[in-house]
Amino acid sequence: MIYAQNLVIIKVDKMFEILILALALSMDAFAVSIGLGSKQHKPLKVMALMAATYFGIFQGVMPLLGYLGGRGVFGWIESFAPWVAWFLLMLIGAKMIYESFAEGIEEDLSNITHKVMLTLAIATSIDAMAAGFSLTLMAINPFLACLIIGVITFLFSALGVIVGKVSGTWLESKAELLGGVVLILIGFKILLF
Repeated sequence: MIYAQNLVIIKVDKMFEILILALALSMDAFAVSIGLGSKQHKPLKVMALMAATYFGIFQGVMPLLGYLGGRGVFGWIESFAPWVAWFLLMLIGAKMIYESFAEGIEEDLSNITHKVMLTLAIATSIDAMAAGFSLTLMAINPFLACLIIGVITFLFSALGVIVGKVSGTWLESKAELLGGVVLILIGFKILLF
């Protein structure tokens, strides 16, 4: 009975970690979506669905690629894998914090096409691929984790377009800053615990 309770606590703890990771990774797409919503003249529903679909799919698939790559080299680096995960999350978090003080990449875009959205989705999800390596250190189902990351990014991207359309870009940099800080904290958790 005690073993079953501990197993449930461990699973809840891991699920909470995945949700926090998903929220942190979705902040980059959320910030870009705010910028898109504030600058686009497309109908709100169309832009929200477009951003949510592209960002959600790419943010869900890229960590899985990072996880699979991490599993491939895990045997070679198992003894210092927490350091590698820490370094990658620190790097990604620092990059997001830096970008929170710079202008967004969508600044000069006036007409969002599928080609442009594909480019933005790839650009915002490269970090998620590197963060996917950290999934190799968690006792979780990577497919479920990537699905959660994709769904949360989908929701935050749609919300970002709506927020951008309604209130402008004032939240854009704050979302990236928050995401960067959270990724750095996750890196320290992996390293220390």
